[in-house]
Amino acid sequence: MSDVAIKKTRETFGGTIGLAWVLILGGITGWIGAFALTLERLHVAANPDAVLSCDLNTIISCKSVMLSHQAKLFGFPNPLIGLSAFMFPIAVGVAVLAGARFTRWFWNTFMVGITLGFTFVIWLAYQAIFEIGALCPYCMVAWAGTIPMFWHLWTYLTAEDIIPVPIRTIGFFERTRNWAWVFTLMTEVILIAIIVVKFWSQWAQMFGWN
Repeated sequence: MSDVAIKKTRETFGGTIGLAWVLILGGITGWIGAFALTLERLHVAANPDAVLSCDLNTIISCKSVMLSHQAKLFGFPNPLIGLSAFMFPIAVGVAVLAGARFTRWFWNTFMVGITLGFTFVIWLAYQAIFEIGALCPYCMVAWAGTIPMFWHLWTYLTAEDIIPVPIRTIGFFERTRNWAWVFTLMTEVILIAIIVVKFWSQWAQMFGWN
């Protein structure tokens, strides 16, 4: 390996204060959602007939979601994944605020983890809306924590060329660094619009719009 390649491999990068706070707040938000779901899951395990605090009606119902097979994708309740996974962005965010710098491989590995979390959220949202037919408020809290972390991390890493991009696209990715909240808002608006359309008849009946 050449000296240039070795130097590039050992190069370290520090995140921005804005990115650090998004990771911290996003991680805390997601962890709170996962923790609340875990408590409710334990409640159901102790009393299968229990009415949960997040069971408001046929549409807004944690119990309908958590008793589905999708809620145990790997053979155990999904919230247990969140309880551990959401600690990582919090730790990275705090480290960045403290001045820590990480190697390229660390940032890329972290991006893979956040991307898997984002993909999992999109899959869970699809399952809840189109397959289960119910929405879990605490699940949506976890979604709200994950979505901004994904877009802010991705735009930062591509703008800084920590994730290598084609030379001719560098200008584009540098500009997208300021679009992270736009991408976040677009993702959330699309999810909300799908929910409104999919459950429109139930909303209309619930609020007497018929």
